[in-house]
Amino acid sequence: MATVPLVYFILGTPGSGRREIVRDLIENGLAPEDKVLVLLAQSEAAEPAEEKLALRPGTEIRRATWTTTVLPELKLPEGGTVFFLADSHLDPITQIESLKPWLVQHGAELARVITVVDCHFAEQHTALRHWYEASIHFSDVVILTKRDGVANKWVSDFLGHYHDLCSPSLFIQLKKGGLPNPALVLDPLPRRFSQYFDEEEDLSGIEIETDDEDGLEEGEEDDGVVKPEAYFERLRSGHRVKPLPDLKDYLPKK
Repeated sequence: MATVPLVYFILGTPGSGRREIVRDLIENGLAPEDKVLVLLAQSEAAEPAEEKLALRPGTEIRRATWTTTVLPELKLPEGGTVFFLADSHLDPITQIESLKPWLVQHGAELARVITVVDCHFAEQHTALRHWYEASIHFSDVVILTKRDGVANKWVSDFLGHYHDLCSPSLFIQLKKGGLPNPALVLDPLPRRFSQYFDEEEDLSGIEIETDDEDGLEEGEEDDGVVKPEAYFERLRSGHRVKPLPDLKDYLPKK
């Protein structure tokens, strides 16, 4: 049995249904004896799904506070499964960028990145299109929730956009009965555009021959080094080259 914790990093807006999805994945995708940690931000409002999860033996729900650049330091269950829900009030890209060193620090492996799309919220706020697109760029699975009252054309156009981009991500439309195949969501096979979390191969000392000097793979420079993620690049001012809208501008005012 593996002793390395497997981490599922879950992005989404407040109230998008991430915890209900986590409950479904735990109850219907994991074995009853599996050790599970659900990590939530203190800023996230409580939801009924937490009460149900708290009753499951071997499942711990822990709340913590972190910044976009410094994720929480904590003890992970050995050989367990971790559902790490990103703080929906903080920038998702900086949290993703911080996740890789966090995994190394905690001796954990990334299983998958999942983005939950609240269709009703996304349809109302078209300005957040780039927020979702950036999150999905790093995601293996995209789950569409809260489709009631949302125009079928909007859902079709949303999915069609990523079909046209040849997105490798798995897109799932959540039904009232829950996920159709939780095990498929939990399968750690990478299905994301981003190569940020891929293992880096040591090619030193290996001579690579090619007949076409111009035949470079997309995203590679002449020296064979993969370019940094465009979403991580910054100007000298410190601002992102590809800034995202601030989600707090579209949330209900407290």
